Amino acid sequence: MVIDSHQHFWKYEEEKHSWIDDEMATIRRDFFPTDLKKVFKENNIDGCVAVQADQTLEENKFLLELAEEHSFIKGIVGWVDLRSSKVESDLEKYQDFSKMKGFRHVVQGEPDHNFLLRSNFLRGISYLERYNYVYDILVFPHQLGAVLEFVKSFPNQKFVIDHIAKPYIKDGFYDGWAVLMKEIAKHQNVYCKVSGMITEADYKTWTPEQVEPYMQLVLDSFGVDRIMYGSDWPVCLVAGSYEKVVSLTKNFISTLSVTEQNAIMGGNATAFYNL
Repeated sequence: MVIDSHQHFWKYEEEKHSWIDDEMATIRRDFFPTDLKKVFKENNIDGCVAVQADQTLEENKFLLELAEEHSFIKGIVGWVDLRSSKVESDLEKYQDFSKMKGFRHVVQGEPDHNFLLRSNFLRGISYLERYNYVYDILVFPHQLGAVLEFVKSFPNQKFVIDHIAKPYIKDGFYDGWAVLMKEIAKHQNVYCKVSGMITEADYKTWTPEQVEPYMQLVLDSFGVDRIMYGSDWPVCLVAGSYEKVVSLTKNFISTLSVTEQNAIMGGNATAFYNL
């Protein structure tokens, strides 16, 4: 089964989606499962994990309702306020929803580089394993030092780094990101999504050759069993078509065995998210 481990849906609202700047104007519109289903059919994708794009409990309801209506949405990564004193009761509420697989916080948007290490956030994370939830780590490279300390604190919690931690491909920055990713990858409970890369390069002039060193570092560090394909649709559309995104990963892994390719293109996501 070919699984896209990372994509989004939204009903576009100017204020809520203010992060979509003028350069990204092409995605200033609604994106629903009916749009994605057509794209998946064209690209032979069997299912997906829908990830939150808004930090509200209403977002969870929105995504769960879509997943109920569309069977190709195999799992949801939602949001709860992990800093809240009532986080445990919030997590309990979602035990009745089998497609709720885990949670995410938009840590990349937090001004505190060490947000992940705040005591109230760590307390919230500590409950996830009890309820068998995974956690998606969304950060920029300057926050990877905190990520390393963070994952050390929870050796039994399943984590996945979104978008290979958004290295600054456009500017050619590599070394600092690479050093920390190698260290983080030593922790066997941490996976990595090969996703969101073309939007970290120049939207108009990126080439596979620019992106491949970053993909190679991730493959070498995490191995074939802990990386998973993701498109970051529809965000990816600002820099290229879905076909270009999926081809980037497929072409990169084409020299691996069929078993290894199948793991990266769906098997690892299925196991990680218990789809």
